[in-house]
Parts: sequence; structure tokens; C-alpha cells
Amino acid sequence: MAFPSEKELEKIREKLEKADPSYALPQNATKVEKLKYNLCQKFVVYILENKISQAELAKQLDMDTARLNEIVKYKIHLFTVDKLIEFATRLDPNLDIKVA
Repeated sequence: MAFPSEKELEKIREKLEKADPSYALPQNATKVEKLKYNLCQKFVVYILENKISQAELAKQLDMDTARLNEIVKYKIHLFTVDKLIEFATRLDPNLDIKVA
């Protein structure tokens, strides 16, 4: 596999500059933030393991695609723990949450 040309790299850079970023968990995250982050991560793992699109998963879970996108981008500030648990139990009805 050859390294992309400068033209291809420029296209990639332009696309990335316009992309909505995923949020990282701060080093001093609270336990609530960590719980929310872990709940969001379940959706990302599910999408990757099942090789489905966000749109497909949103349809399966009967939720808005934009809302699911906020979850997979880890926009934890937009959700309460209760709401993320509600969505996550749609993903996995046997969801078991352990708090340490």
C-alpha cells in the first residue's frame, strides 16, 4: 500500500477540519462523567462489532440519528445518566451497571 499523494492528503485534511470531533474524558473527570463516558462507549463498541452504521442502529433503537451521533461523539454534557441508561438498555436489555 503506497502512501497517499499530497492531493489526497489535502482532501483528507479538509474533511477532518469540517468533522465534528469526539470528546475526550478529562483527567480530572468525576465519577458521573466516567459513567456517562462508559455508557457512550457501549454504543461505539456495538457499532464497530456489528459493522453497522449509526443510522442503522438509530433505526433499531427507535431514536433520532442526530441524538445517537451525540452519544458516539461522547457529548456527555448533553445527557443525564438516566437518559443514557435508558438508551443503553434499548441496546442491551440485560445491561448491568456496576459502580465502584
